[in-house]
Amino acid sequence: MSKDNKKPSLFGRLFGNRNKQLSFMEEEQLQSPTRMIVRNFLNNRLGMMGLIIFLCIFLFVMIGPKFFVLDLSYNDNTQTNVPPTLSMLSVPEGLEGNVKDITPGTTFGVGVDNDGHVYTWGYTRITEVIDVGVIPEEVKEAHIEHIAAGYDHIAAIDDAGNVYVWGNDRLGQKNLPSDISTAMLMKKNLGFKQLEAGFQFTGALTEDGNLYMWGNQNMADIKVRKEYQGHIEKIALTTYNCVALLDDGTVAYVGLQKNSIQERLPEGLDNIVDIAATGATVAAVDADGKITIWGNISDGLGDVPEMSAKPVELYGGNKHYTALLENGEVISWGSNVHKQSTVPASVVEHDIETVFAGFYQNYAITTEGETLTWGLKGYAFGTDDLGRDILTRLVNAGQVTMTVGAIAVVISLVIGIIAGGIAGYFGGWVDMIVMRVAEVIGGLPFIPFAMILSAIIGTRISVEQRMYLIMVVLGVLSWPGTCRLIRAQILSQREQEYVTAAQAMGVREKSIVFRHILPNVLSLILVSATLDFATCMLTESTLSYLGFGIAPPTPTWGNMLNGANNSVVIQQYWWRWVFTAAIFGVCTICINLVGDALRDAVDPKSNGR
Repeated sequence: MSKDNKKPSLFGRLFGNRNKQLSFMEEEQLQSPTRMIVRNFLNNRLGMMGLIIFLCIFLFVMIGPKFFVLDLSYNDNTQTNVPPTLSMLSVPEGLEGNVKDITPGTTFGVGVDNDGHVYTWGYTRITEVIDVGVIPEEVKEAHIEHIAAGYDHIAAIDDAGNVYVWGNDRLGQKNLPSDISTAMLMKKNLGFKQLEAGFQFTGALTEDGNLYMWGNQNMADIKVRKEYQGHIEKIALTTYNCVALLDDGTVAYVGLQKNSIQERLPEGLDNIVDIAATGATVAAVDADGKITIWGNISDGLGDVPEMSAKPVELYGGNKHYTALLENGEVISWGSNVHKQSTVPASVVEHDIETVFAGFYQNYAITTEGETLTWGLKGYAFGTDDLGRDILTRLVNAGQVTMTVGAIAVVISLVIGIIAGGIAGYFGGWVDMIVMRVAEVIGGLPFIPFAMILSAIIGTRISVEQRMYLIMVVLGVLSWPGTCRLIRAQILSQREQEYVTAAQAMGVREKSIVFRHILPNVLSLILVSATLDFATCMLTESTLSYLGFGIAPPTPTWGNMLNGANNSVVIQQYWWRWVFTAAIFGVCTICINLVGDALRDAVDPKSNGR
């Protein structure tokens, strides 16, 4: 086949070959309004750039909620105002392959290597002035044997029995018991074998079975019953309590309170070999491998999976458990909000020597010394004041905002096209009535009207019903502009010869308006709809920002910005408003760029510019 007879591409057949020089007669035959509009739009670089960026944002917020699932009831006071970071599972290179102990904290991790050196990683800042990542000099110089991370502090014990605590001390986290302080002054090693830290308190267990606890006595039950001292083999800390495994294989609640859930031990806890705890539950493993869990059981903690072998080690996070079995298999169960209960394939494929778990993180050490991790890596866009992931809320908020804007535009277009078409075609008293109604509705101040309506309705309707109401109100009050545009175009088109011909052939007036005239002004309708879409999104967000739109916890871009409407947030927690404002601003700018490009493309004079 010769080059001249080569079959044109699909694009070429639809829109014509732009490189081919056409004669005057060929131009007259092939040039069409649709082709002209498409060609002009494609030649508008700003318009094309805006369209591509908007489509990316649109797909991101429409498909994203399938991957970033939103739980409206979720909040976590341990994850509040965390800046953008993905380093919560990033074990430092110096610790890799030389791990002796690892303890995950709320948003950070702390570990010690076989040489006694301490490492921290993740988001370690507790307050504006307190950072647990700043390791004290005396700790750096000591040979650390045990390490433990609490909610807002870190505790460590060296090979000489000295105890170190750094981080928050507002509630006595550093107030060591007198026995430990005296032993340290006398340079006496009490022989510690276990160190655990919880919510503003710490527990240290000695080789001879004595337990020392210190910290916030107002919140935690940290006074140990004397009858258990000297008989404790291991301890497990919940948020406010301590449960101990005794040397006779039984489990005991060592505190003095009588109303604790963890204090109400189930029957049959005999021959126990290991214990662990989450924030509100305790688990015990007996010699036969049976796991018993009690306390405030939720998030699937009570659904212990079937195991192929006996568990030899059991660890507890904030809302999940992880077990290491005799055959080297690792199993996690419980809450999986941060994938902390999903054991990766890399762990399954390796021989695991030991496991360290806590809060929302898990660390598995292979027989080759490699560290494998799973759980909460961090937050790409940070968290808000309730510990909610900004990225997840941003994606779902965009879906709500765009849906409200799109449906409001559809309602506005339907009303505007029908009213404008009738007024423009029939004219006379029909035109007079329609336009006077449009002027009355167009004269209503929308935002004050919506605020008054919201105040009257109050909380009598649900969030979903409020969203539908905003869609309808936006659509019903936004049609006058479209109506005037359609009316003006139809007043011009109805004098054309094709309309006269249709009337002469007896075509019904409804068909003339909606099947013959409207298609000729469709491009202008498209331009108007594009610009109105951005306006409706801005209006909805304005209402939500002012507190009269869709209320939290259902997110919209407007109420997310409203949640950051605070000088402290603006200065110290920039991520709570920067990402939302950026994506919203870029989205509306791109829509307006597309609208402007369409308007220029529809104008035949733009060909000569």
